[in-house]
Amino acid sequence: MYRFMSPIITFPGLIDCHVHFREPGNEHKGTMQSEAASARAGGVTTVCEMPNTVPPVVTIAAFEDKVRRAKSVRDVDIRFFMGATEEHHLLALRDIWRLSSAHMQYLKSRCSGLKLFFDHSTGNQGADTRTIERAFEMCAALGIPIIAHCEDPQINADAKAACRGTGIEQHSVMRPPESEVMAIAQAIELAHAYDAAVHIAHLSTAQGIDLVAMAKRNGLRVTCEVAPHHLFLTTEDYAQLGAFGKMNPPLREREHQEALWAGIADGTVDCIATDHAPHTIEEKKNPNPLLAPSGVPGVETMLPLLLTVASGSWPGSTLRPTPYTLTHDDIRRLCFENPNRIFGLGKKKDDATVTIDTEALWTIEAAKLHSKCGWTPFEGWRVQGKVVGVEGG
Repeated sequence: MYRFMSPIITFPGLIDCHVHFREPGNEHKGTMQSEAASARAGGVTTVCEMPNTVPPVVTIAAFEDKVRRAKSVRDVDIRFFMGATEEHHLLALRDIWRLSSAHMQYLKSRCSGLKLFFDHSTGNQGADTRTIERAFEMCAALGIPIIAHCEDPQINADAKAACRGTGIEQHSVMRPPESEVMAIAQAIELAHAYDAAVHIAHLSTAQGIDLVAMAKRNGLRVTCEVAPHHLFLTTEDYAQLGAFGKMNPPLREREHQEALWAGIADGTVDCIATDHAPHTIEEKKNPNPLLAPSGVPGVETMLPLLLTVASGSWPGSTLRPTPYTLTHDDIRRLCFENPNRIFGLGKKKDDATVTIDTEALWTIEAAKLHSKCGWTPFEGWRVQGKVVGVEGG
């Protein structure tokens, strides 16, 4: 008997465990209110926001300020990572995690863990080797999740010094795959040494996937995420995007993109997270593209891009058959179940409900999105699958 399959499905409110909402200090790029509206429109009702704002979130006072600001946001549940660039910064996180006062316990409930930058990125929050090692030691002892931006500062510095080109494609040359691979290897070694839980942020390389897969086989508490811009864009897209395709880690060649999708298929990849990082159009149009800030918005476009692959198509200027396999259950696992577990967010499937029309065909247009920055690297892309309702939060 023929069974009619409704094109309308529901997801729990998705979790994006890696966003930069820019407040405080860079509200001209985005605010908690504007970027939360963008998230909700994309079916994301919980986010984990990064510490590289102005001032950086390396003190209890800075953390309290963000938590206070977030209380006025109704669209999305915003949790926050603490940061650390020096050893004494770790003491603030230790106090939030250990002290038993009601206030500290409330702050702990809003804290997703510790963000460590192995090299500088936007906000120049790179930590020295000693601070990184002490962070793994402390977080292991206290059960604090670590999320690591893995790029090796010396490899990056050497690559930049050797670079002679001025085109935007040189950004990928100056932050080569070897940089990420070396830092991931270091993070895994520290996870092994201290029995720490470490989550590799925005993994972008085939060799990085291999290292994480090996760490998991060895029983280490290592997880990872990949970002939509690395799943759907490659260095070939610099020609059209220019600095609007600039982020850290940078776009990679196609073989790395293929490895990320293989990592999703075999379970090596735990999460898809956007690294949503808005900058203004004017900033991105710097006459020297290598001086334009790194980062792209993505929290509102993640779900339609993934739904398109789940429908059997590949998004772009026109839809074509997808070379990869993704199911709706995969999206739930990668964008709700796993980030919820890894960062102890305590979200329930019925806290929020996202209703989706899986057959809706539409074109991504920045003018119809909600991020304050007003642009998207996926401008003009055809997608299949649209959020038609969000309830709860």
